[in-house]
Amino acid sequence: MTRLHLNLSLMTPGHFRHAWRLPHADPVAYLDVDHFVRLARIAEDAKIDAVFLGDGPALRGEIEEAPGTGLDPLILLGHVAAVTENLGVVITSSTTYNSPYNLARRFQALDHVTKGRAAVNIVTTGTPAAAANFGLPDHPDKVTRYRRAWEFLDVVTGLWDSWGPDWLVADKESGRYADVEQIRRIDHDGEFFSVAGPLPVPPGPQGRPVLVQAGGSEGGLKLAGDFADVVFTVSQTRSGAVEFRNGIRARAAAAGRQPDHVKISLGVVVLVAATEEEARTRAEALYATLPVERLSAALLASLGLPEGSVGPDEPISASDLPETIPAGAFSTGFATAVRRLIEEGPRTPRELVAQSAGGSGHRLLVGSAEQVADDLQSWFEAGAADGFTVMPAETAVDLENFTSLVVPILQERGLFQREYDAPTLRGRFGLPFAGSAETADEEESAQQSA
Repeated sequence: MTRLHLNLSLMTPGHFRHAWRLPHADPVAYLDVDHFVRLARIAEDAKIDAVFLGDGPALRGEIEEAPGTGLDPLILLGHVAAVTENLGVVITSSTTYNSPYNLARRFQALDHVTKGRAAVNIVTTGTPAAAANFGLPDHPDKVTRYRRAWEFLDVVTGLWDSWGPDWLVADKESGRYADVEQIRRIDHDGEFFSVAGPLPVPPGPQGRPVLVQAGGSEGGLKLAGDFADVVFTVSQTRSGAVEFRNGIRARAAAAGRQPDHVKISLGVVVLVAATEEEARTRAEALYATLPVERLSAALLASLGLPEGSVGPDEPISASDLPETIPAGAFSTGFATAVRRLIEEGPRTPRELVAQSAGGSGHRLLVGSAEQVADDLQSWFEAGAADGFTVMPAETAVDLENFTSLVVPILQERGLFQREYDAPTLRGRFGLPFAGSAETADEEESAQQSA
């Protein structure tokens, strides 16, 4: 039986961003490395494939009400990888506010030191405040950011492939260490970057670190089809998720890639307890932490509806929505997911905020362990995803509840591994080793079968 993959988000206090207000919550846990080490060890004991952290290179205005993204995930998850043996780490990095050479080198190094457990989650950064932190007068528009991102990944993957598979000679008698003909410059000269290369170290255990991408705009979908190993996505409806997965697979095939070598990881906010009643009681406590009016206003803006045009308890119908998602929407994927939900039936802003754990866009799943397992299994078997990035509603509680209550059910059903079944993250995701020769062979095979 094909198994699903499971990643766990370590976002703290949780994907209900205001969960710090609960009486038992630690408001500064998101700065405590011991908190993250404890969670990572729980995840590894449950044989979770990888842990994930989102990030943004600027302090957003929400800090007045809730913690920000916190510590640099490369530093934090690098530490987590050092205190675990099998757990993968998915680290968010921006193509808008990084250089491709530095990113390629750092993640190549991380892949070596983790023995093949490294993944980079590529984003383009939607927060305008980031520009001033990097000496730029303006935040680039979305089209420009994605055009830069495509070139960025073209450079990064070229650098990762800049060493051939037969580079090592290591002839002690002659003193010849490497075959320099196997180590090539990439000599990239494009619109945004000029990079000579090569990298100073050979590929790690995976060939390339796993490349994760998230983004629902046309630019994001092109990146996914052309480059991504794993696509982190959002959907409030099963039909929408199936359609998205099929679309990405078609884009990969059109780009000369094997569709099975692009995996869809669907984000889902999980609030789970021993019984449904207990889960519902906890959900009500989390709902009570939300600033519903402000979140409703932000949600209306993402849908392109004028401020104040709909009250928190007034239903929004599909006919109320503009024809297109506004160009200034923070996330096209989130806006698309919410629109699909409204198209299934009218929803009030309050309901939409609740169903997406505060307006994030990701689907909220509340229930007992059996109910949560049934839901994930049904979406997986319907072809909605190859696996899930589980986003705990309240991380300090729901991460442990998910691993201790839900994972054993999935294992019993043969849907998830009981032991780590491959040494590298690529292997556990069902992805092939990726290097210059292997990539060329894959592309040639895909083109011959097209």
